[in-house]
Amino acid sequence: MQTVTVEIKDNAAFGFLDNLERIHLLRIVKTNSVVTPPKQKLSERFSGCLSQERTEELQKELIQMRNEWERDTF
Repeated sequence: MQTVTVEIKDNAAFGFLDNLERIHLLRIVKTNSVVTPPKQKLSERFSGCLSQERTEELQKELIQMRNEWERDTF
């Protein structure tokens, strides 16, 4: 006996599977596990979303904020 995983794309397929089970050609084994796709790193997912100009603007703003954080305020 072999066990295979089948992805159901249409609810009509359940009827076909039920018929095959009734004539003892297969047995339906229901599981609660859901196959999740492998997670992609956010850096890979959003790579290239910002233009080069916007990236440079953000870098300048970050440098400015860091400098303001380190200066004396009293």
